[in-house]
Amino acid sequence: MHLFHFQAINNSVYSKYIKLLNINHKSIKKIEEIPFMPIRFFKNNIIKTGEWSHEFLFNSSGTTGQELSCHAIPSIQLYHKNCQYIFEYFFGKLNQYHFFCLLPSYLERKNSSLVSMASHFIKESGSKLSGFYLYNLETLVKRLVQLKGHKKVMLLGVTFALLDLAEQFSVDLSDCSVIETGGMKGRRNEITRQELSEIIANKLNIKNIYSEYGMTECLSQAYSLEAGLFQCPPYMKVLIKEANDPFSHKTTEVGVINIIDLANTHSCAFIETEDIGKSTHSGYFEVLGRLDNADLRGCNLLISR
Repeated sequence: MHLFHFQAINNSVYSKYIKLLNINHKSIKKIEEIPFMPIRFFKNNIIKTGEWSHEFLFNSSGTTGQELSCHAIPSIQLYHKNCQYIFEYFFGKLNQYHFFCLLPSYLERKNSSLVSMASHFIKESGSKLSGFYLYNLETLVKRLVQLKGHKKVMLLGVTFALLDLAEQFSVDLSDCSVIETGGMKGRRNEITRQELSEIIANKLNIKNIYSEYGMTECLSQAYSLEAGLFQCPPYMKVLIKEANDPFSHKTTEVGVINIIDLANTHSCAFIETEDIGKSTHSGYFEVLGRLDNADLRGCNLLISR
């Protein structure tokens, strides 16, 4: 709550948005009452709390002609430290792993926060075998097979590239774990995480299939360790709000994912995404799909299938 009131005063874009809603930030007493800033504001503004010079600009992914989000950060070291803490919170020390990163759509553009995170993981793993793979899947498979029985192996891959790998090779990679992220990026039809897990498990004999939920606009990530149920690190929280009423104080079981990311002290920590999610009684959440941008607050939802 302290951070909200601070950003409501010192973040020019967020402050203007709150005032246009005719809300006095001093009247906000509960987390559920906080107005979340629409994520699309990152497409037209440099979002900053206070006055400072940025060290780096992250840009979102997007198809040709799309306007990209831009997230200014004061320190790339801050971002890397945060990503490392979260990974190690869920999976253990980076130096326990070889990291194989299959992120073709991200490597082909500049200023990707995901590539920056993966680069840091590769470096901190201390493994000479860790690295990026673009489309050289055969080399990737050979090295994964060679490492069976050695130090832990983590394959971090964008969804469509993991499917390409599973379709082109049928090998036993049972000692390998997978983190899928990023979706299809227009390369394939969307499928559910369950369908993806079944394909990878059947073709590559990989049982440990995790998911990462992150975005350019947030410094923090949530991870799913099983069944598509995402968990947040201690300083990140997801609230599910009504899809047809963005200003409702009520939380709901299914609706729009709103994120509190306290790592975003430099920008905005309170973000209304354009993703549809579902909360669980255990405090986890699922990602069900995307809002239809043609009718942002209507009833048309694009649910991944």
